[in-house]
Amino acid sequence: MNQLTALVTTWVSLAQGIVGSLGALALLSAFVWRMVAADPRSASEARRWIGRILVSTVGAEIAGTLTHVLLSTIPSGMH
Repeated sequence: MNQLTALVTTWVSLAQGIVGSLGALALLSAFVWRMVAADPRSASEARRWIGRILVSTVGAEIAGTLTHVLLSTIPSGMH
């Protein structure tokens, strides 16, 4: 069971790193899009995308934290 826990921890950490990196890149791109937008409608759309990116990145972090919480509830006899 220790090997499974280590495997899940490794994959969750890897996924959080990838989501964090892609989220930062997407956030930067949306922010630049908002700054250089020629019309107010495009700037408004960029603002909505910034909100979506933030919510999804935070959601991925919460999912990773919940995975660690669930792994810590495994009874010690099953390790």
